[in-house]
Amino acid sequence: MMLIVILSVLIAVMLAIILSRSLNMMNYVTVFHSVFVALFPVYLLVKGVLPAVFHKSRYLVVDTLGAYEILITGVIFFFAAIYAKGYVACLIKEGELSKANVKLFYLGYNSLLLAMVLAFSSNNLSVLWIFAEITTIVSAVLIVTLNAKENIVAAMKYVFITSTAMLFSFIGLILLFAASKNGSGAATLNWDALLQASHQIQPQLLFFSFVFIFIGFAAKSGIVPFHTWLPPSHSKAASDVSVLLSGSVLNIGIYAILRVYALVAKSSMGHEASMMVLVFGIITVGIASLSMLQKTNLKKLIAYSSVESMGFMLIGIAAGNIFWVLYFVAAHAMVKALLFFSAGIIHRQYGSMSMAEIKGVFRLQPLAALGLIIGSVAIIGTPLFPMFMPKFYIIASLAKASLFSAIILLLFLLIAAGSFVWLILQLVTMQGAAPEPYEIYPSMKIPILALILLLLVFGAYFPLPLSGILAEMVSLLGLGG
Repeated sequence: MMLIVILSVLIAVMLAIILSRSLNMMNYVTVFHSVFVALFPVYLLVKGVLPAVFHKSRYLVVDTLGAYEILITGVIFFFAAIYAKGYVACLIKEGELSKANVKLFYLGYNSLLLAMVLAFSSNNLSVLWIFAEITTIVSAVLIVTLNAKENIVAAMKYVFITSTAMLFSFIGLILLFAASKNGSGAATLNWDALLQASHQIQPQLLFFSFVFIFIGFAAKSGIVPFHTWLPPSHSKAASDVSVLLSGSVLNIGIYAILRVYALVAKSSMGHEASMMVLVFGIITVGIASLSMLQKTNLKKLIAYSSVESMGFMLIGIAAGNIFWVLYFVAAHAMVKALLFFSAGIIHRQYGSMSMAEIKGVFRLQPLAALGLIIGSVAIIGTPLFPMFMPKFYIIASLAKASLFSAIILLLFLLIAAGSFVWLILQLVTMQGAAPEPYEIYPSMKIPILALILLLLVFGAYFPLPLSGILAEMVSLLGLGG
């Protein structure tokens, strides 16, 4: 019944966009779709009907973790849809987006939202793999909607690297399917069944299947060495698309890795799996942090910060502090949305993402400047912002297991923080001849104001209901922390 409702809403949204000639109507329909998606998991949580089973095959099941990810996705898409109303108008006015592509943009936007919802609703790992691949294709379409040849190159690089890596995940799923027959008696890729039978599955085969699955979904999240697609894709895409990619789409890879890691963590090969995840995490944070030092392009700096954050999530998983990893996912989504929204206004103002050209920004675009500063302060884990607690507790958990690894991680995080401190100093001190203020639509300012408020609230106050939900997700996965 729920699946029918979701598909009915999507069909209505798509028909409205296809039949509409009004840019405003396309946007309003997209905003409605985003609100529907955001309210869907809230309804399930309030009604207490989790896990919600879509079909008796249990291929699609929304549990607490899936509902949490869908809620984050819905909120990020909602803010991006509001922002898009004015941003798309700016792109059309500047000749960067043709009116003929606007319909394609909104169709791609809503298709990506549905694919994300179905990916996070996938109890069957092969179904999750399919929807993860669909998000890659639709994301690439959104990247190429702009009238720029370099966007085509960035999109092709994205599709080639992630889809090639996902072939390894497919092999891993085949291995896991074969191994599951020994555990449960009947071969399956349904995650809940695998979790119940994981102690009966041959540990070595379970570990090798995890390694292959990890490769594909690590590429999906921009983990080193599969990260080379991420900076060009996120920096070349329209800023509202960059928000979707960084704040939502990247989460699919970490989500899938976390699900499969839960299967192997309790086996005799759990330590090996943890060490592998930790090594990839530290290398990713290190490479991203060092790369950030060399970046003079604002959006590329933010994009490499996304790589660093994905690596940090892996470290949290390896350290066993799943509670704070899950909180970090939501905090990261909000901060990256704020940074990319602000960067979008900066790009409209200066016609460039070069930080050397951003002069007199507080006079020209004070809200965007404030958004960049608050986002920069938040992303480095400053106290009284939401990313402080997860960073503190994850580093503390790592220090208990390996003090040396924690020290190395801290050094890399300090390097990354230095890049954003330098950005803040440039924003505050860079003065000189500057153009006249660019007229920014109110719809582009609303998400920035809302996200600043959310970051301040969640930085100062940790709601008890959220703590209960996070603890329930940790219990669901069967992992400590």
